[in-house]
Amino acid sequence: MSVHLPACPPAAAHPVKTERHDTDAMRHHTNTGVRHVHTYREHANGLFVARRFDRHPRIRHWQAQLLPALGVQLCRYDFHQAREHDYYIDIASISQSVDDAAVWEVRDHYLDVIVHEGVTAELVDADELEAAQAAGFISESEAHRAYAAADAVLHGLRLARYHVADWLEAQGVCVEWLKSEGVGQGESAEVLSN
Repeated sequence: MSVHLPACPPAAAHPVKTERHDTDAMRHHTNTGVRHVHTYREHANGLFVARRFDRHPRIRHWQAQLLPALGVQLCRYDFHQAREHDYYIDIASISQSVDDAAVWEVRDHYLDVIVHEGVTAELVDADELEAAQAAGFISESEAHRAYAAADAVLHGLRLARYHVADWLEAQGVCVEWLKSEGVGQGESAEVLSN
């Protein structure tokens, strides 16, 4: 007797999500609108950003490190309820505008890595990348680079026993985060190094 499991529906193809950070105007331009950012900090490895998530059902605050050399946007979320994960890593191309150095652009490559600190990491949304490539939203070479970047992140995290700070240190990257409690209260929030 064979058992037939229901097939998961294929991911719907959608265009590449491109976001812009205007550090002069303190604005984060997303596919769902423009959001105020309370903290931007440029550093040797990229850009730090932090903002509130207003009226979001699950998330109250977001911090991210835009790390162009690693091809990732490293995110930390503060949830209203129990923590769902410790870090969320977007595989992406990140660059500063040629015309305006205050504008940073993040071109999402669909793949994401979810990290449970000190426990495990998992690759998600490969189905979205495959659907986007089939629909012509992303080239074969760009998809190949996205998979290579995700593999490098997963390999590095394994070597670091899934400790993000240790993985970053092995890449020669040091970042700072705002303390979770009281984030969004301005520059007086405590800064924590990785």
